[in-house]
Amino acid sequence: MVEFEKIVEAVNSALKDAPKRNFNESVDLTINLKNIDLSNPKNRIDEVILLPNGTGGANRIAVFGKGDIVTRAKDAGADLVLGPQDIERLAGEPREARRLANQYRFFLADTGVMSLIGKSLGQRLGPRGKMPTPIPPNTDIQPIVDRLRKSVKIRTKDRRTFHTKVGVAGMEPVKIAQNIDAVLKRVESVLEQGSANIRSVYVKTTMGPAVRVI
Repeated sequence: MVEFEKIVEAVNSALKDAPKRNFNESVDLTINLKNIDLSNPKNRIDEVILLPNGTGGANRIAVFGKGDIVTRAKDAGADLVLGPQDIERLAGEPREARRLANQYRFFLADTGVMSLIGKSLGQRLGPRGKMPTPIPPNTDIQPIVDRLRKSVKIRTKDRRTFHTKVGVAGMEPVKIAQNIDAVLKRVESVLEQGSANIRSVYVKTTMGPAVRVI
């Protein structure tokens, strides 16, 4: 496990070395794995990780459902709420369905429409790792939406190198470091050999040079 002070040092270097921009750049983490066979699905990582300090921006969340869940989703501040008729219509609008899949980071769905989503939108959402999280009846959506606003999803598929956003350049370095620490601890916890499966970790701003963390 990497020392927290070392993470802070790497973040400070990445922010210091980044060219000055007139926009708030993302800060990204790159993790390279080793000694792991990702052709075996059971070794792959597919995790939603809550960042203690958020990503520096609110993730956009869409909810599929009917009846009471529509009202509860709107009250919870979901960015988009779609009913069964919308789902069926999108099945015949591949361009709009693709745009939907790209524009929203997380999807939730009433369990009653999950089969319809699989049939109508599965080919758009599935490959992107964005199939909706099922929401059982009478579930309080608010805490789920609040959590996803500050979360990132890591999905390796069969690649040993993967990336995730951990903040923006305008955040305090220690808060970015806390986000990185949370990601690394979660990744280590799901790897067969823990930190021994991590070859290297780098942090960088969108346009800046990569700085090695470990």
